[in-house]
Amino acid sequence: MQSGTLAKIRGTIIYLRDRNVKMLKKDIIFKSPLGNIVDRLFETDKEWSFSTVLARAGVGKTAFLVQLALNAMVRDKNVLHVSLSDPVKKVTLRYRELFDNLIDQSAKENINELWQSMLLRRFIMTFRKSSFSVPKFKERLTDLTEQEIFAPDLLIIDGLALDETIREKLIALQELAQEKTFNVWFSVNTHRHEEKDDKGMPLSFSQAEDLFDVVLKLKPEGAATHIEILKGMEENFETNPVVLDASSMLIKAGNDR
Repeated sequence: MQSGTLAKIRGTIIYLRDRNVKMLKKDIIFKSPLGNIVDRLFETDKEWSFSTVLARAGVGKTAFLVQLALNAMVRDKNVLHVSLSDPVKKVTLRYRELFDNLIDQSAKENINELWQSMLLRRFIMTFRKSSFSVPKFKERLTDLTEQEIFAPDLLIIDGLALDETIREKLIALQELAQEKTFNVWFSVNTHRHEEKDDKGMPLSFSQAEDLFDVVLKLKPEGAATHIEILKGMEENFETNPVVLDASSMLIKAGNDR
């Protein structure tokens, strides 16, 4: 076989492989209703934003944030995931499990290639919840960015504690987000029997509510966990409710249950 023919065949194979990977990316984007949130993050004039998801422990906050991250990664956005409760290995496994649940497994030959390309868009950092401070985080972030190792478009902080220092930490993180021009999503632990204000916010969170553009709440009801809007995003979810599927931990349209 002539070299020109071989080159043409190789070119065709590469083209088909790239096209299949792009189709897998679209599969992730279209399967998850969280794509609306990601589009909102990166298609507005605002260079940074502050958002959070509230729920008690074990309801699915991390699964929510990981799917948000996966949606950003397939759009070629860099995600820095800061975990305040789980080690790197556990966070990594959560990403892979949810990726596998989201993706079309019939295209096995392209799945690993897509996964490896997405990993270039993610960096995981861990802190002990009791020792997390904004100065420590800023120091580690600066090490990454100044050495051109990683610069996030989306920062995820999973497991922020509601305590007397939360407002001070959030204001400092807001200043950092504005300086570095990235979007931030938090998960915040709440308690089952905590009193709420007239907006439905836990009283312990009310002191910080004004700092956020978007506040969502995960609310278990029977076999489903509903995503409620407490602030912002009403236009996305009021007419198209979404739930967290208990078996797959995937976010799905409410009418798909």
